[in-house]
Amino acid sequence: MVNSRVASRYAKSLLDLAVEKGILKEVFKDMVLFGKTCKANRSLVLMLRNPIIHHDKKKAVLYALFKDKFHPATLTLFDIITRKNRENYLPAIAESFEIQYRLHQGIAKAIVITPVPLTEVLRKQFIELVAKQTGKEIDLEEKIDPSIIGGYVLKIGDQQMDNSVKAKLKTLSYEFSDDSFVKSF
Repeated sequence: MVNSRVASRYAKSLLDLAVEKGILKEVFKDMVLFGKTCKANRSLVLMLRNPIIHHDKKKAVLYALFKDKFHPATLTLFDIITRKNRENYLPAIAESFEIQYRLHQGIAKAIVITPVPLTEVLRKQFIELVAKQTGKEIDLEEKIDPSIIGGYVLKIGDQQMDNSVKAKLKTLSYEFSDDSFVKSF
C-alpha cells in the first residue's frame, strides 16, 4: 500500500507540472512507453529494484534508454527519483500516472477479451456501448483469449460483463451438478 501511495504522489506531481507547462500529452506518451517497456522487460524492473546497483548507474541506464525519446520533464522526474534512491517506484509511478491522466481527461479504460481479433465494426460497437454506459470517452484495450471459446468478456473499471461461451458452460455445469433434474423414487 505504501508503494502505491508514494507512486500516486509522484504521479500527481508530474501530472500537475505537465498541465501547468502544457505538455500533458507528451508526458503521458512517455509514461505509457515507460510502462510498456517495464512490462516487456523484466530485467529493467529488476535492475531498478536492485539495492546493490548504485543509483547513478540506474540513472545512466534510464538516460541511455530514454534520453532521445522522452520529454525533458519526464527525464527530470527520473533524475529526482534516482537522487532520492526511489527507482523501484518508477513502474508504479508510470501506472499511476496513466490512471490519473485518464481521470483528468475524463477517459474510461475498457478491456474486451475475445477468442479472435475484433473487426473494425465490432470495435466501434464496443466503444459506443461503453461510451453510452459511462458517458465518457473510451480507451479500448483488446485482448485475445481462445479459451473463452466464443462471446466476450468486457471489463470497465471494477465491473465485468462475462458473456462468453466458457462462462455459460460453467454455469450449465454447476446447474447440472446438483442432480435436481433427476426424479427421486
